[in-house]
Amino acid sequence: MTSTQGLKLVDRDESGVDTAFRADVLAGLSQEPKAVPARWLYDDAGSQLFEDITQLPEYYPTRAETEILTDRAGEFADMIRAGSAVVEFGSGSSVKTPLLLSAIDPAAYVPLDIAGDFLRAAAADLAAKFPGLPVYPVEADFMRRVELPEEIADMPKLGFFPGSTIGNMVARTAVDLLRNMRETLGEGAQLLIGMDLIKDREVLVAAYDDAQGVTAEFNYNLVRRINRELEGDIPLDALTHEARWNDEYARVEMHLVTSRDISFSVAGKSFALTAGESIHTENSHKFNRRTSNMLLLAGGWDPQTRWLDSEGRFSLLLAEARPNRSAP
Repeated sequence: MTSTQGLKLVDRDESGVDTAFRADVLAGLSQEPKAVPARWLYDDAGSQLFEDITQLPEYYPTRAETEILTDRAGEFADMIRAGSAVVEFGSGSSVKTPLLLSAIDPAAYVPLDIAGDFLRAAAADLAAKFPGLPVYPVEADFMRRVELPEEIADMPKLGFFPGSTIGNMVARTAVDLLRNMRETLGEGAQLLIGMDLIKDREVLVAAYDDAQGVTAEFNYNLVRRINRELEGDIPLDALTHEARWNDEYARVEMHLVTSRDISFSVAGKSFALTAGESIHTENSHKFNRRTSNMLLLAGGWDPQTRWLDSEGRFSLLLAEARPNRSAP
């Protein structure tokens, strides 16, 4: 049985505000330097803007990952357990998911996303493409352990986390997420995860600062969301989108930089920025073989196989949640 309405596991207060969103924004604006976790870029409007970004000529990761999913379909079928429930973390529009579902023999599909309306629309579209496949969307914050639908309790699990979204997080948070994924999916589960690779600086920065300005609108949408949902009055006209390569941390950073001194309030609390200061809104860490394997191992996942696209720009890794060991 398919349910495209799904479960809702997002905590909201009596006025409908996502309490985790408010807490993260207030905490991030209270620290120095100011920062807001990248996951809050993805409301319904932000999710659509990101889908637009994936079609831009500068944004290579989607094309590279799609190539791997297409060209290595037979290898996925050999290595992923038949009859698995595919649990996609941060599913968005699920545009890559049909490639994976067509390659393997899944028993169910569970998309998890925090943007509820976008999630349910994408789930309904995918259910129409795969009419025999049970689809159970769950509106949830996948940064925490998620209770999965009881319908898939006895199925083997495959976590799917494409797009190098893991790179949006600092190492501590990424490890926490991987451990939460392990708790959600259970020992013995598999995880297919995308990780973008270190490459030429100009190529990396262009992917986050496109000529059409779509990524800038994606960044500005966070401010619009804060102003709308958290009773904010941040002056958007004083902010400029900026992408930077930080070589020390091997990451592209997105910032909203102030062109003048500003004062504003959010959820009844006052804040200020001086000209030239920024709100740090996203990291996109880039990896090599060693750092990607180390990250997975720290999160409780044993790397099994690694695939690259034909130009060596992007990697997909398959890992398994094996029993924890304290020694070799």
